Amino acid sequence: MAGAADGLRSEAADTAHISMSVADPTAWATAMNNLGIVPMGLTGQHLLSDSVCLPGFDPGLGIMTGITPINPMMAGISLVPPPPVPLELPIIKEIIHCKSCTLFPQNPNLPPPSTRERPPGCKTVFVGGLPENATEEIIREVFDQCGEITAIRKSKKNFCHIRFTEEFMVDKAIYLSGYRMRIGSSTDKKDSGRLHVDFAQARDDFYEWECMQRLLAREERHRRKIEEERLRPPSPPPIMHFSEHEAGLLAEKLKDDSKFTEAIAVLVTWIDRGEVNRRSANHFYSMVQSANSHVRRLMNEKAIHEEEMELAKERFRDSLSGILTQFEQIVAVFAAATRQRAWDHFSKAQRKNIDIWRKQCEELRNAHSEELMGIRREEEMEMSEDESEENPNKKIKMNDSALAAQAYALKEENDSLRWQLDAYRNEVELLKQEQGKACRTEEDHTKEHQLHFLQQTMQGMQQQLVELQGDLQRKESELEHAREEQRCMEVKLIALKEKLLHSMEAVETISSESHAQGINGCTGQVLHRDKEKNAEKHVQGPLKSEKEALLLGIISTFLHVHPFGANIEYLWSYIQRLDAKVSASEIETLMLRLPHMFKQEFTGVGATLEKRWIFCGFEGINTV
Repeated sequence: MAGAADGLRSEAADTAHISMSVADPTAWATAMNNLGIVPMGLTGQHLLSDSVCLPGFDPGLGIMTGITPINPMMAGISLVPPPPVPLELPIIKEIIHCKSCTLFPQNPNLPPPSTRERPPGCKTVFVGGLPENATEEIIREVFDQCGEITAIRKSKKNFCHIRFTEEFMVDKAIYLSGYRMRIGSSTDKKDSGRLHVDFAQARDDFYEWECMQRLLAREERHRRKIEEERLRPPSPPPIMHFSEHEAGLLAEKLKDDSKFTEAIAVLVTWIDRGEVNRRSANHFYSMVQSANSHVRRLMNEKAIHEEEMELAKERFRDSLSGILTQFEQIVAVFAAATRQRAWDHFSKAQRKNIDIWRKQCEELRNAHSEELMGIRREEEMEMSEDESEENPNKKIKMNDSALAAQAYALKEENDSLRWQLDAYRNEVELLKQEQGKACRTEEDHTKEHQLHFLQQTMQGMQQQLVELQGDLQRKESELEHAREEQRCMEVKLIALKEKLLHSMEAVETISSESHAQGINGCTGQVLHRDKEKNAEKHVQGPLKSEKEALLLGIISTFLHVHPFGANIEYLWSYIQRLDAKVSASEIETLMLRLPHMFKQEFTGVGATLEKRWIFCGFEGINTV
């Protein structure tokens, strides 16, 4: 902040150059005047007259009142502008007398004391070189002249930190840097010291400066926002959503010239939004047709304006011709007045005026004549495209252009009529559809009732069908169960028949043995043959061939590896891979003939009831 100190010195250089001796009684007043404080004595009396002090200054606001004085040397806050003083005059610091101490300035030939860079928002100064016997009261007495002090932090090593309430007070305190301080009139080394005042970096100052900067930034943002809102163009009016009612209102607005611009913007917005669909296509077609019909109105307006322009040109030409005719008449009057017969009777002054008037009138007439000729030339250039063409060709071209214009107008009218006819057809179709809907409402209502009744009937029939299917499944399961019982009864019947045959054979053998005692050898041979036949029957048993024995072994092996049994279809599908000629009935008949090897079991409940065959040969050995 050496620059700031230099600036301060340069500002202080503008003050009056006061050269006084140390013994001068007005030295204190001069020094205080340099600091911008009203010079007053210790008893409160004025040391200088009002003419020397600042004009209009209240003498009651002295040092002892505690009100911070304003330094007139500081830029921007001076009460009275300093008198113009040459810049080459140096600053002369004077002796400052306080109640408890005296401040002596340094040698003016020495360089000014250096200072560090000024921190932002600095309100705290570092004061070094204090006398060892300096107290806080003495320090406050010296620096109270610079402004209101917030806090003083004194150290034991002859320095302290002083915090002021405002930033400009720090500049006043820096002014005291380089002064030699002497307490009272003592010459002791502990009672004197050279002050070094410099900027100090304090966290409180930096925090307050940051808060102030943030406040200023917020105010600036708020100001910019208000300015932007003020300069922002107004928002366009909102576009209403599409509906049949709004479409009807918009169609009426499209027919009104005063509301056409607003209505056409709404129509473009609706089309861009994608409101056009099969249902609203007719409405949009009518509005587009209305927009197209506005073209004819514009062309008619243009033709009317062109006619008005032509009429205005014609009126202008007529007026200009009338003015030119009057100019000619006036010139004729001046020409008649200048003839010898009348000219001799006018005085010299009158002749001079008549001559001036005649010249002015001729100039105006020539100017208007040239303007009228220029207008006529422009009209001729507009009427003819080529000056070298002959008049018949011009007439032919004019006739062709007129015919082309008429043809174009007829074509436009034909197109507009065709579009109107299409629009009327669409409206008629819409009306027919609405009437058809109104007529079909009652029929649709009756059909809906009938359809509802048929649906209810169909649901009832479906429920009945489900119940019948359940009864059918139960009947089928009962039938299967009865068939199984029938098969079991047949097996039992076959077993009983076999037992009956065995018992009959046993009875026959017993009867034959009883007769054999009184019969000859021939009879014995016959009996022996009968015994052999019976033995063969017993050996054959229920098996009739080797094929049945093979089937018996395969079935036994298959059912043995299926401990939970298998139904006849599963068993038959497996055996059919080995012998395609075997049928399921043969396999079932074979197993029924052997009740001690195979037995039937029923598994499942209801519709899932299933009959399974299980191998029980190991259990049948014990029973046999």
